[in-house]
Amino acid sequence: MIIADTNLIAYLMIPSPKTLLAKNVYLKDSEWRSSLLWRSEFRNVLMLYIRNREISLYKATQMMEMAEKKLGMGLSPSSDDVLALAEQSGCTAYDCEFVALAMTLKVPLLTSDRKVLAAFPDVATSPEEYLV
Repeated sequence: MIIADTNLIAYLMIPSPKTLLAKNVYLKDSEWRSSLLWRSEFRNVLMLYIRNREISLYKATQMMEMAEKKLGMGLSPSSDDVLALAEQSGCTAYDCEFVALAMTLKVPLLTSDRKVLAAFPDVATSPEEYLV
């Protein structure tokens, strides 16, 4: 099991140069979990693609449904943990939701966020390193 941040989820669901990377992570471990926050963040990413006329509303809806089937609705970390991690690290509370889940579940957080990777080297790993 891994905790996937929203960018990794987007790489998996929306064709891009990083889609193959995300697919390889999924092949290595298809049990992805994430914070409740992922759904709102992913919807926002989809809206950027819709507004840039890169995908249709219909396609975005399909992508959202597929992502929800793969990840479920998401998990809610302890607010105390999230706030303590954010205060300690200087990372956003949004990012620390994913970190807190990974710590609670004792599984890696996969992210490309450099600040999170630097602040939490014992928990966060890049998708590239995960595949090594």
